[in-house]
Amino acid sequence: MRIIAFRTLREFFEKPGYSDSEVSLRAWYHDAKIAEWENSNEPKKQYKNASIVGTGRVVFNIKGNDYRLVVAIDYEFQVIFIRFIGTHRQHDKIDAKTI
Repeated sequence: MRIIAFRTLREFFEKPGYSDSEVSLRAWYHDAKIAEWENSNEPKKQYKNASIVGTGRVVFNIKGNDYRLVVAIDYEFQVIFIRFIGTHRQHDKIDAKTI
């Protein structure tokens, strides 16, 4: 999968107070980059705690659910768009289906 963009993840874990997310975000990035997901069932198979929240939208729990990563996936073109990364509390304030 092509991921747009790692920079978003890096900018997040480089912020003061969020450096503890770096290892988990890098691991997710590595796994997602080599994945060849063809439909919404496949990320869920790989990440049991992932939530499918709409057409092409997936929420991943990062670092034991300390953080939430919302992505939009275009399975046909094998592209993941990072839409949101934040704490569980920050995630509760957004609509993962539309962000």
